[in-house]
Amino acid sequence: MAMAAVFMLLGILAILEPGIAGLAVTILVGWVLIFGGVVHLIAAFGGVGVGRVILQSLIGFVYVVGGIYFVTHPVLGLGSLTLLLAGVLLAEAVFETVAYFRTRSAPGSGWLLVNAFFALLLSGLIWTGWPSSSVWAIGTLLGVKLIMTGASRLAFGLAIRRY
Repeated sequence: MAMAAVFMLLGILAILEPGIAGLAVTILVGWVLIFGGVVHLIAAFGGVGVGRVILQSLIGFVYVVGGIYFVTHPVLGLGSLTLLLAGVLLAEAVFETVAYFRTRSAPGSGWLLVNAFFALLLSGLIWTGWPSSSVWAIGTLLGVKLIMTGASRLAFGLAIRRY
């Protein structure tokens, strides 16, 4: 339950300062890309065949360069991640709509369409407000996610205590 409180506190802080939270996410993504690229580069020389070595080396190089870009230019990286988020939400809206039409006779399938609507709405808000949406979008969504994670952990912890 203590971890739930930490998640919820971090979520509130992320919502209060979404720009800082967004920059933190960008820097984290940058370091993950750098480490992933290094792993690809190391794995490249454990491969069999020249084609595999070249492919793994190229992938590793792209990861490292992208990661360095995010770490050294976090504001620009945040803008890029925000556009990517808008695109992912748009794709989610399309897939959820397709899923609805494929399962519309099933009970409760209307919720797929509701989710598609909100994903499309959020994507539109981010897309039309870009680049200024970079300041709030990722940090706010991270904050909401952290609060929801904390609330679910708290509910789970309380349920286990009663058991």
